[in-house]
Amino acid sequence: MKRSTILFVVFAAAALLVGVVVPYLVHRSGSSAVPGWEGLVDPGPISKAHQFIAGSCVSCHTPHVGVDPQKCIACHATTSFGDKQSTRFHVDAKRCASCHVEHDGGVSLSRMDHDALTLAKFWKVPAHAAFRATAKGPPLKAGGMPLPTHPTINGDLARLDCASCHSNRDPHQGLFGSQCSSCHALTTWRISEFRHPATRSTECSQCHLPPPSHNMMHFEMVSQRVAGKRARVEQCYACHTTDAWNNIKGVGWYVHH
Repeated sequence: MKRSTILFVVFAAAALLVGVVVPYLVHRSGSSAVPGWEGLVDPGPISKAHQFIAGSCVSCHTPHVGVDPQKCIACHATTSFGDKQSTRFHVDAKRCASCHVEHDGGVSLSRMDHDALTLAKFWKVPAHAAFRATAKGPPLKAGGMPLPTHPTINGDLARLDCASCHSNRDPHQGLFGSQCSSCHALTTWRISEFRHPATRSTECSQCHLPPPSHNMMHFEMVSQRVAGKRARVEQCYACHTTDAWNNIKGVGWYVHH
């Protein structure tokens, strides 16, 4: 038998071993059934959150299938995603790996990425509730005019219904409506261009509610005595400055409730 023929047979046998036998063993008994196999297919370091299962591929992966969402759910079953408005969208997700990729060196989602909410293919039909899938453009207000959005929000992101995740944390008490994107960007709640009304403004109570202590005897017994004022609760301007609630006029920085 020629040497070239022998080499061909050896290579063919090796290819058969790798292409048939190894997948069969892995499928039947998991990656650890073939010594060294896990090292050959390791896609890279796993995220810090999942370091404790770094040596067990089958904790997340099913051979020849990939990441199994049911395995993710089995570990995170006690996580109350549905109890918190800002994380409730996880309940509608079909595949955790669509957003959470564990072997990319920490590049994938570790914090909220609003772009993911606009990708209907990641969610059950209809698309996630925070995304107005039936809209043809930015959300409309009464009269058919587009609602204003922050200059950094455009395209599909302008169709996000912010209030579906953030309404229960509205510090404006509904006074500014439900279109958060008319003032806020997506990376931070802070508005760099915001300027508080002049300190001489007397309409504080239109936006600000008093703390519970101001509706009890504490207000007369402590708050008014510290400030040296006997103003009504809604007359915030009599004691408070606009740079911080704890900066009391004529007193300075004082935390008393």
